[in-house]
Amino acid sequence: MSVVVGYIPNQYGEAALQAGVAEAERRSTSLVVVNSTRGDSLVDERYLGRNGRAALAERLSCAPVAVEIRQSMGPDVAGEILMVVREVGAEALVIGLRHRSQVGKMLMGSVATRLLMEAPCPVVVVKP
Repeated sequence: MSVVVGYIPNQYGEAALQAGVAEAERRSTSLVVVNSTRGDSLVDERYLGRNGRAALAERLSCAPVAVEIRQSMGPDVAGEILMVVREVGAEALVIGLRHRSQVGKMLMGSVATRLLMEAPCPVVVVKP
């Protein structure tokens, strides 16, 4: 069993990562960090490059839990995260969510909405 974190390298991803480490430690389980992108552009700031992945691994090397970092590229980011959640039998999924206007709250991002609706485990949503 593990806690899975949907991670992108920004303040929302960092909030999710911190909450994910704390959740994994609280549950005495490992952490799986998933960084995924649609791959629909040549440069995607949400996707960790080789250096970004190495830096993240270095930062997490002193985490109080075992950590695995996974990356994927495909048209279905939510599907990639849900696949990992099911594969590892996640106890919880942690994602970051940005502040939205009233209309934005009704039209929450499609990835976040799908994760909330389809995850077979509790979903922890955090803000920075």
